[in-house]
Amino acid sequence: MDWIACDRARGALLGLAVGDALGAPAENMRPSEIRRRWGRIEGFVTDTPAGTDDTEYAIFSGLLLARHGSALTVSHVENAWHHWIADLDEGPFRGAGFSERGTLENLRRGLAAPITAQHRHAWSDGLAMRAAPFGVFAAGRPDEAARLVAIDGCVSHDGEGIYGGQAVAAGVAAAMAGAGPAGVIGAALSVVPMDSWTARSMRRAVVAAERAETDPLSRERTVRSAVVIGGYPWTDLAPEAVGLAFGAFAAARGDFRTSVLTAVNMGRDADTTAAVAGALAGALVGASAIPADWAAAIGPVRGSCLPSMRGYHVLDIADLLTPYDDTEAAP
Repeated sequence: MDWIACDRARGALLGLAVGDALGAPAENMRPSEIRRRWGRIEGFVTDTPAGTDDTEYAIFSGLLLARHGSALTVSHVENAWHHWIADLDEGPFRGAGFSERGTLENLRRGLAAPITAQHRHAWSDGLAMRAAPFGVFAAGRPDEAARLVAIDGCVSHDGEGIYGGQAVAAGVAAAMAGAGPAGVIGAALSVVPMDSWTARSMRRAVVAAERAETDPLSRERTVRSAVVIGGYPWTDLAPEAVGLAFGAFAAARGDFRTSVLTAVNMGRDADTTAAVAGALAGALVGASAIPADWAAAIGPVRGSCLPSMRGYHVLDIADLLTPYDDTEAAP
């Protein structure tokens, strides 16, 4: 694995964690609420920025994938959920979405996949938020990334929830191989049914991004209005969150800072939309292009959601998924 590929792998997972931490304070907020409180978010708005369940579940899936690779099976995924989450004392389990809660309840009842995903929230963005490691592992192979993330996802998600994860994994896989923004979006759309809600939402977002004006507020309003379902109370809907993330990425033409800040300032499930946008842009430009102060703020996860993940750093996971050949010198 050459230096550029390793930099992109690190960019994908560091970008996810940076986006998660930037978006966490704005989660479930409307743009008007964000503006009243902070103006426009241009960086971290807390003194101790940290990722949420998005980063910790991405580490969980990354460790699982590093252990099994392309041989990953549903049994491996179920066993990992039991070993690292369901069979432990819950402790400080906070911040996970309804899909994760429902999955854990079903696992603790002794149910097996795919029945474990029958919990009313199988359409959530909980798979999309942890999908980037699959794109890192299957760099240049969007179909393989989509296949593997669906195996992971069948324990906790179904239908549109699976499609959202597949779109993200495939997009990251394409970016890892050097595809431009259009190629990343095309790869993501190629692995989900074209008549699915996820694909329709992504297409609307990308078209809106292409016609959006250049000033940030107009850009965010245009993309958001193309995707968000007014009055719907749940913000973790996979077709919406994935559509917003790809819309932010498209509007920014893949630029990292613009991608994540566009996602953050649109509100809704801002930590996840910014995490996905950050993973896509990070895989495109590499960790070396992520603002240094943002990158430096990301430390090992605290285990605030998954205590078993405490102490892991996303960069360690990136390196596990992309063994570096040190005979290849950095440019």
